[in-house]
Amino acid sequence: MRRRRALTDEDTTERLRFDSDQMSQLRRLFGFLRRYRGWLLLAALGVAVSAALGLVFPRIMGTLVDTALDDTDTASLDTIALVLLGVFFVQALFNYLRIYSLALVGEGVVADLRRAVFDRIVRLPVPFFDGRKTGEITSRLTSDVAVVQATVSTSVAQALFQGISMIGGIALLVLISPLLSLAVVVFLPVVIVGGAFFGRKLRRISTEFQDEVAKANAYADESIASIRVVKWFTAEKSAAGQYDRDIRSSYAIAIRRARWRAVFIPFITFVSFGTLALVLWVGGRQVLDGSLTAGDLVTFLLYTLIVAGAIGAFTGLYSQLQEALGASRRIFELLDEAPELAESDEPVVLADIEGSIRFEGVDFAYPGREVTVLRDIDFEVAPGEIVALVGPSGAGKSTLVQLIPRFYDPPVGRILIDDVDVREQSIESLRSAMAAVPQEVQLFSGTIAENLRIGEPDASDEELIAACEAANAHDFISGFPDGYATVVGERGIRLSGGQRQRVAIARALLADPSILILDEATSSLDAESEALVQAALERLMEGRTTVVIAHRLSTVRAADRLIVLAEGEVVEEGTHDELIAANGLYARLSERQLTA
Repeated sequence: MRRRRALTDEDTTERLRFDSDQMSQLRRLFGFLRRYRGWLLLAALGVAVSAALGLVFPRIMGTLVDTALDDTDTASLDTIALVLLGVFFVQALFNYLRIYSLALVGEGVVADLRRAVFDRIVRLPVPFFDGRKTGEITSRLTSDVAVVQATVSTSVAQALFQGISMIGGIALLVLISPLLSLAVVVFLPVVIVGGAFFGRKLRRISTEFQDEVAKANAYADESIASIRVVKWFTAEKSAAGQYDRDIRSSYAIAIRRARWRAVFIPFITFVSFGTLALVLWVGGRQVLDGSLTAGDLVTFLLYTLIVAGAIGAFTGLYSQLQEALGASRRIFELLDEAPELAESDEPVVLADIEGSIRFEGVDFAYPGREVTVLRDIDFEVAPGEIVALVGPSGAGKSTLVQLIPRFYDPPVGRILIDDVDVREQSIESLRSAMAAVPQEVQLFSGTIAENLRIGEPDASDEELIAACEAANAHDFISGFPDGYATVVGERGIRLSGGQRQRVAIARALLADPSILILDEATSSLDAESEALVQAALERLMEGRTTVVIAHRLSTVRAADRLIVLAEGEVVEEGTHDELIAANGLYARLSERQLTA
């Protein structure tokens, strides 16, 4: 018995904590409404007036019935009908005000929420994306935000409208007939308890559904982005099958949610119409014994329908709120992620970075993995020096260059730029002094000019042309019908490999970095394209500190110094001739490449 009591107390504590979390989520959601207070006040006015006029309608209808039964003069009927028409017209005007104001608020809030989520996404550190799928993240911008939209806009107005209707309706019911009012009030606790029970169920199921949809979206996004791989390996059937399984899983959850809704709505409907039947039975007897007029009974029935409709709407709003809380939890998880890596309280902003790089005893392992990728890395690069990183696949070359712009922080050791620890520097100023030309160039689906200006939005057309001329890109760009306004397609698919590389080099030239990071940009090109790209790279490297991940002997020979990595450690360092003479790992790698 004691154990059961302890469990019950624990459950109660958990329920109270959860309710507190819900209120915190709601406050954050409605925080997005603050900048639209003016439109919200107009919407509230429209809601209040239209709800109040809705309560006038039953009273007029009751009077109309009594007049029709007791008066043979049609003048009274004409007057009442005109008054009713006037009420409907004024109500329509305020409904317009309500709908238009809420549309402005709803669309504005959704736009703000999406901006806030995307702004946080692009500021999140690289490790965050290592463990998540792109489709899962983008689904929070689309489906989750869409679920939340109704709650932060129309649901607020609906709650106000139905609240006025319910409170006003109950007050008028009591004025008309206290006895009949008891019949209506009896079913309120039943609906409230039922709504709370079903609402909790729907919230949990809706969260589960959103997670499954995000999983399916993530797989679809990956498959579409890698469609050529899918087609090369004739994997259309297996890709469609995997997506089918994910959708079936989300469908099963949706059916479970529909089943709960299917029980909930008929339950509320039965209680409501059962109450209506009771009112008709008791009210009909009162009409027969003369204690209530037929018009009052009609008025009472209409007010009963309004109150029942308001309560039904509240239960629907509650379930909608629970679904939105499930979606908002996922959004706020994203918004609560710490942006970038931690900066010092007063980060150093170097006015003019010369470009020296120094690694001091750096060890590194990727977050969540136990394998150490880099061990005791010690070396220095002088300003303007070209250093090539050489080593077998998996030696840690790519990981090492990702530490320079501080995509990751090493747990042991430190990295200094111009003799200042990168952890003490402003991330924005640090990275603005760097540029990279990767082996696999990533372009956005816009125009060539838009891709060139990604790091320098204010660059003039003349600066773009100068950068492209230096990168051997201006001639092929000018040959396109649309020139610099040519759309490159997703990931630059409409350009050849050599063209993409030269656009990337021009982009780096336009940024005018002090430090340049190259991942062998010519390794996958034909001889003609390689010559053009290599010439452009030589111009790009002039006077800049350059760290190159080298795969080809021609690149290695152009470097001032080589650093040879093996299994995450620096095993050799020197010029090409010195390392060949040493007859170590580098000499063996060179021999294999020459033999091949």
